[in-house]
Amino acid sequence: MSPAFEAFVARLYVDETLRRAFLLDAAATATRAGLTPDEIRAAGAIDRTGLELAARVFEHKRRRGARANHPVVKLWRRLIGSGTR
Repeated sequence: MSPAFEAFVARLYVDETLRRAFLLDAAATATRAGLTPDEIRAAGAIDRTGLELAARVFEHKRRRGARANHPVVKLWRRLIGSGTR
């Protein structure tokens, strides 16, 4: 598949608006993204449940990572001498 297809799929995992549109009409959303007919068919075959589950996991990890980098968390770790990051 093309870089455009790979970028489209990656965006599905992180862009909730795009994902919702895709779940309502996969072919139309993929067409608007400029994918080829073969890529549109491949996008249509994406497992919807797996997509939603993976998107939620990635969002959780992003939020968790943001909290770990918060200045207060870093200060707390320094104060208690925790090597865990």
